[in-house]
Amino acid sequence: MEDEIIFSQFSQIEQKVEQLIKVCKGLESENLQLREKVARLEEDLQAKVVAENNHAQERDLIRARIDGLLLKLGEITEG
Repeated sequence: MEDEIIFSQFSQIEQKVEQLIKVCKGLESENLQLREKVARLEEDLQAKVVAENNHAQERDLIRARIDGLLLKLGEITEG
């Protein structure tokens, strides 16, 4: 009788361990997917930072050229 109880308890423990293993595998898979998503988002962010920096450089160049042209126009009208 006592052996049956012990065997039953071992069976319950085995089932719970199997469930925990499934949960762990699922979490590992989800963790991997999330890490991949983070990597993709970081790449996207880096690309946007580069694009923003390029835009700022272009804007600064355009401003400098406009300022130069305005200066030349000012010299012509003053002369």
